[in-house]
Amino acid sequence: MSKTPFLTKEKAQEIIKEIPTPFHIYDEKGIRANAQAVKDAFSWNKGYREYFAVKATPNPFLIKILREYGCGTDCSSMTELMMSKALGIQGEEIMFSSNDTPAEEFKYADEIGATINLDDFTHIEFLENAIGHIPETISCRFNPGGVYSVSNGIMDNPGDAKYGMTKEQLFEAYKILRDKGAKRFGLHAFLVSNTVTNDYYPTLAKTLFELVVEIKEQLGIEIAFINLSGGVGIPYQPDQEPNNIAVIGEGVHKVFDEILVPAGLGDVAIYTEMGRFMMGPYGALVTTAIHEKHTYKEYIGVDACAVNLMRPAMYGAYHHISVLGKENAPCDHTYDVTGSLCENNDKFAIDRQLPEVEMGDLIYIHDAGAHGFAMGYNYNGKLKSAEVLLKEDGSFEMIRRAEQPKDYFATFDCFDIYNGLVEDNDWK
Repeated sequence: MSKTPFLTKEKAQEIIKEIPTPFHIYDEKGIRANAQAVKDAFSWNKGYREYFAVKATPNPFLIKILREYGCGTDCSSMTELMMSKALGIQGEEIMFSSNDTPAEEFKYADEIGATINLDDFTHIEFLENAIGHIPETISCRFNPGGVYSVSNGIMDNPGDAKYGMTKEQLFEAYKILRDKGAKRFGLHAFLVSNTVTNDYYPTLAKTLFELVVEIKEQLGIEIAFINLSGGVGIPYQPDQEPNNIAVIGEGVHKVFDEILVPAGLGDVAIYTEMGRFMMGPYGALVTTAIHEKHTYKEYIGVDACAVNLMRPAMYGAYHHISVLGKENAPCDHTYDVTGSLCENNDKFAIDRQLPEVEMGDLIYIHDAGAHGFAMGYNYNGKLKSAEVLLKEDGSFEMIRRAEQPKDYFATFDCFDIYNGLVEDNDWK
């Protein structure tokens, strides 16, 4: 199998005349087709909603596209809540799932009517003290502990995760919340990350559906919505088989009918909070080869670095690389593809087989549409790059400008250095 860029060399060269590399680019056509497929996959559930994980790709232009397909937002911070509100997303269209949450963020979430998803048992009292009451609609995050495994050997270790409540805490939390006035309850869990299997959601759904039946039987509380959260991954490696969201949706449907319907819980709404699956394959980082180095290894230096895409440096994550215009050329050269940070892990690829790379070649780094730009930072004084939308009609639009030195220095406004720099046109 192979990965094919959604951007041609010719289109990239056209864009570069206006927007220099590096930049992140997103495929509107692919985003729309995928959002429709997700909507169709869960159309059997009348209360279904995808809450797009803003943390993955916090760009209002892209979120507005997803809104056309009924998506809400999954927020984990004040600024993500603020962005949602500014986009006209309100009330139960917003899910606030955070941890170690400051009081002012709980207060703001309550003010705009977001559904608050409590990460810990102690947050019940903290929330009540912060906002003066317990909301009528409230959700709790569950962590079963131990190791949670899915088919194909995929597993994770929720017991090591800082998120969620134990089963005993969860049951006690629902009782306390009910006694304090809550009337509509949700259940949330995120147990395995970036799964490339159609079995994860159905497996998780079975776990949560059985738990919901137990909650009803023991506490007399009927859960109104079950949030499967994220975890549905994408095939970063070219030989991986991608998830089939239609098969995943039908797998959840089957378990729903087997467990919830006989228990009289056939009206439970199913929610998801996908970020990577919604955007990951439909974004790329485009960068230019600007240096070559021949020492103990062969290096290609590009004008992007880990501040533009930190997953390879942070996790050792694989991102496929294409050289635009050389997609069909033999991959008969071995390179480390590096950025310019003063850190040796600033590498997009190590010992990667690629076509011969010449200076000026455009390097296309795949699957950067989620947790790409979003994880950017300013180490070494580096500035975040622009974001571009490749529209369905083939035109393009800059949907976030690149940072400029004046942005970097703007927070030094209490020092004389700030005024000296921004008054100089060279820094504007």
